[in-house]
Amino acid sequence: MSKKTLVIGASENPERYSNKAIMALRSHQHEVIALAKREGQVNDVSIQTTFPATEQVHTVTLYLGPRHQTEYYNAIIKLNPERVIFNPGTENPEFAAQLSASGIKAEEACTLVLLSIGNY
Repeated sequence: MSKKTLVIGASENPERYSNKAIMALRSHQHEVIALAKREGQVNDVSIQTTFPATEQVHTVTLYLGPRHQTEYYNAIIKLNPERVIFNPGTENPEFAAQLSASGIKAEEACTLVLLSIGNY
């Protein structure tokens, strides 16, 4: 089953984990919305610079450090995804608590590992 995923902190740079995650999500047939400060393209996914306000998103996966996440708190909670994945280096107990209080699962995990072991 495809789980529409919003990747925040997307990068065109193939060395970046957000780029690897987009590629892996697509290879596992998941629909991807990519968000970053700069527009760009990763394979068949366009990187957009405006937050997708009306999308039905299953998972948000973060590739931004905690201090860059604050501007997205309200928008992510309003989006009401099933879960938010805090990839290594993005852990944020303050935001995780807000998500949990809103009924959204906050998961400290690695998107690439979850995909590779079939646990996404």
